Amino acid sequence: MTIASMTGFARASGELQTDLSNISWLFEVKSVNGKALDIKTKLPQTLEDLAFEFRRVAAQYLQRGSVSVYLELKRTALSSTLQVNTQLLEELTQKALEIYRANPDEIGKPQSTDLLRLPGVLEVSAPSEEDEQALRQKLLAEFDALCRRLQEDRKIEGAKIKEALIAILQKISSVAAKVEKIAEEQPAKIKEKLENQIKQWVNPAEVSEERLAQEVVFYITRADIREEVDRLKAHVKTAEQLLESSEAVGRRLDFLCQELNREANTTCSKSSDAELTALGMELKALIEQFREQVQNIE
Repeated sequence: MTIASMTGFARASGELQTDLSNISWLFEVKSVNGKALDIKTKLPQTLEDLAFEFRRVAAQYLQRGSVSVYLELKRTALSSTLQVNTQLLEELTQKALEIYRANPDEIGKPQSTDLLRLPGVLEVSAPSEEDEQALRQKLLAEFDALCRRLQEDRKIEGAKIKEALIAILQKISSVAAKVEKIAEEQPAKIKEKLENQIKQWVNPAEVSEERLAQEVVFYITRADIREEVDRLKAHVKTAEQLLESSEAVGRRLDFLCQELNREANTTCSKSSDAELTALGMELKALIEQFREQVQNIE
């Protein structure tokens, strides 16, 4: 499995001919971002029992995302499905005439339209159980194929996202390298800055080398960002490995974004250098871009 997006769309149509009618349908499946796999269906009332099967099939291909399934069904009669129960109609006609002849002044003459409205006179031929079962099997097969197409569509979109993420990681690595270079130069700069401040505000003779060394160590320890840089580089490497994984890695990459952002925040908070602060802010912007893209990954 390659990196897949949670955004995708697939549509399919088909038909099935039975003895009584020609049945056509239109399937649409759309997916967008979601924390888990959430499948909602909109089906014809006569086929609502297929919702469970559709969810089961979709779960075989999709792991995350908010998925909407829409099915429109049309039946076109090939022959008349309306049948007249002639025996019942004849019996009712005879009875109605008998009653009318016995009471011609009290009731009106029986009308054929009135007799046809009576229960059981007109019968609609219902689809056979075999035809309905064939329809359900056909729809399940169509939906299975549609889910495969949706999965492929999400993978195509995922490949584009992967390219964007790799490019962002390369930029993060480049900025991290600049931060690392500044981190290596910081101890000497801090010592020089303290010495200049002592010369400006304090009599140098009153500050021992030991005291100066203690102050330098104190400030260097507070400003040391080498551990943050190391963790930042490690997180980038982990992200690159996840992007080559054969599993769904969206949640893990999302968590990694939090870790990357933590290191960038710490770098900014420890900074006493304008250039380092600017690089820290650039890191935060790149990590946010990375996070936005990761939100689309399954």
